[in-house]
Order: sequence, then structure tokens, then C-alpha cells
Amino acid sequence: MAMRWMLPLVFAVALVGQTQRDIEYARPGGEPQLLDVFVPEGDGPFPAAILVHGGGFEAGDKQTYITYIFEPLSKANFVWFSINYRLSPRHRFPAATDDVETAIRWVRRNAQRYKVDVDRIALIGESAGGHLVSYVGARNLPTARVAAVVSFYGIHDFVSFAANYKGDSPVTERFLGERYLTARNTERFVAASPIAQISHAAPPFLMIHGKKDAGVPFAQSVEMCAALREASKPCEIVEVDGGHGMDHWEPDPKLHSYKTKMIEWLQKTLQ
Repeated sequence: MAMRWMLPLVFAVALVGQTQRDIEYARPGGEPQLLDVFVPEGDGPFPAAILVHGGGFEAGDKQTYITYIFEPLSKANFVWFSINYRLSPRHRFPAATDDVETAIRWVRRNAQRYKVDVDRIALIGESAGGHLVSYVGARNLPTARVAAVVSFYGIHDFVSFAANYKGDSPVTERFLGERYLTARNTERFVAASPIAQISHAAPPFLMIHGKKDAGVPFAQSVEMCAALREASKPCEIVEVDGGHGMDHWEPDPKLHSYKTKMIEWLQKTLQ
């Protein structure tokens, strides 16, 4: 699988509001999990976005990969929280999905402090984070509820993903503890797949995916969107004429329209 192994990219931009870094939102097993937050100026309450980075489930942090959407969200007067989570292979599924749900609960508990409208919280993730937000959003548990999900090029069906790689995937080995898809472990691949978690409580979804993605097939987003629609859940797809990752899209200004489309969809969905 073609994932990105990059040095951290710190996104710095002059925006009107306040940024706080390295706030602890949980300590599972004694391991601090941190987040950064941006709060716009004004009384609020504002719509909010919880951001989940990618990195093949084993790399990255709250200031890598997903940083390209910080500025669009800030300019649109969103509060945003960019979170860390436990990484594989030290921590395998469901540790990371548990952390995302814990972060949602933390944001909801601290909504007044950060001027968050609890009825307008979106969950946004890219690559591995795209899988995590789709999994959590498809379940949309009462204690960790969100109003919208934006999933960038995530794995939504580990069974078909593994089959695409002829049943041999180091990504599934890291995240699930299973390198090869077999009749004996199919249940674990299914259990970790967002497409198998769609509930009556799932919110509207927006999928953003590169048509030339060689790491996570574009069909992963198409199939997830179809499954949501079959469950009578709204889902839209934004196609990008590029490969895997915002970091690969950023050098080409012609590909930047996904940012505007994302903000427009969020404003419409969270109104």
C-alpha cells in the first residue's frame, strides 16, 4: 500500500482567533493523548470539527498530513480540534477508534469552554484517519455523537481492501494483527470495517477521494457511499483528479477546490 512517510509538517498561518496546543484529552493505559484547538474570535457558539490525521495507522500526529484544512476551517469560523491517537502496531484495533470516540466525548464536555455548538460537530479524517472517522461516525454512539462526517480516502471495507492486495497487506497486519485474509479471520476484518458498522444513527457523510489513488482504491469511498444511501443516509462524493493524500494535491492549485467544496458541504449540513 502506498502510504506517506513524511517528516511532520507544521502548518502556520495568521488567523483571527486563539490556538492552544498539547491539551490532554485522555490517558488510556497511562499514555497521554493530546489535541490542539483553534477557537475563532467572537461569542459563539460555533460549529466545530474534530480532525483525525493519517499515517497508515502507525505514523503521523495532530500536526501532520491533515494540516491543509486548518486554514479553510478557521476562515469559516469553525472551532477545530486536531487530535493524536494511539498508533499501531503497539496499539491495534480498536484502540484508535476508542480514542476518537473519547475525543468526541471530551469536546462535548468542554463545549462551553471552547464555544462549541454541540449540535454542530463534524468529524473529519484523512487516510487512516478517514477510516477512523467513518467507523466512529457510522456507529455514532449516543455518548459520542456527531452531526456530520468528512472522510478523505479511507479504508471502508477491509475485506475488499485485502482482496485488492491479494489477501496480503502489511497495513492490516499493523492495525488488525492479521496480514493475510483467511476464512478463519474474516470476522475481524469485517468488525473493523466502517461499511459493516452503519447504524440508524449515522449522520450525513462526505467522501473526498483521488481518482488516481494507488494506495486506497477510489472504489472504497464509492462502496461506502452506496451502503450509506442504501441505509437511507445522505452521502456525497467529491472526486479529486489526483493520487493518495492532500500533501500530493497541494502543489497543484487546480486540485484545491476540494477545500471550498468541503466547507460549503459542512455549512449546508450543519446549518
